[in-house]
Amino acid sequence: MEAPPDNDVLWARALRHSHQGSPALLGVSVNVRAGEILAVLGPRGAGKSTLLRCLSGRIVADDGEVWFNSAPLHTLPEAARDQVRRERFGWVGGDAQLVPELTAWENAALPLLLRGESHRAARTAAQEWLDRLDIGAEAGKRPGDLLQAQRQRVAVARALAGRPDVVFADEPTAPLHRADQALVLRTLASAARSHGITVVLATGDPEVTAHADRVMGLIDGRPGAPMPAQAGGPASSWPASV
Repeated sequence: MEAPPDNDVLWARALRHSHQGSPALLGVSVNVRAGEILAVLGPRGAGKSTLLRCLSGRIVADDGEVWFNSAPLHTLPEAARDQVRRERFGWVGGDAQLVPELTAWENAALPLLLRGESHRAARTAAQEWLDRLDIGAEAGKRPGDLLQAQRQRVAVARALAGRPDVVFADEPTAPLHRADQALVLRTLASAARSHGITVVLATGDPEVTAHADRVMGLIDGRPGAPMPAQAGGPASSWPASV
């Protein structure tokens, strides 16, 4: 078994996975450095969500390896993977998936509260990120009283408030208008820079890659050649699959 490079927070090799017999990943390898923003760019059905779920330990690939901080994630039992996800990873998808009975700040603080941190410390951390996402004034409201764009910002705050090593962002701006998209992406990028958080960002929008350090193409479950992000503008074309 080949050990990953020491400076890679995530390293995966030859990932293969199928859903009900339909292939989703066909031999994908990827590495992500600490503090890096990696965009996984591809059309709908390319396998982006499956890749993020494998990298985050939400599912175990049918074949291949996933390493986190030089430790094999793919061989851990389910309970141990759950612990890594709770304590080291953040996740935000296109659906906010907030707990309806909790307020915005309680939802954002949930990872810290489940970890056993004090009520005061959890609330302070949650409020910081809600403020940075311009949703702090709504901290006492429940999800049913918030607009969709506001709920999505709360979900982003929840992913960041737990001080994760890695945030997996699976089309986090898909339900948002352009202005809200820009705010969410700026906050994710700022978090990566200021807090040393690694971000793996799946998107079908080439313009989103302007916020990334590096772009990996994915088409039909196969990787394209890694490429630099298009600083200040959208990627010019889809990477060719290999």
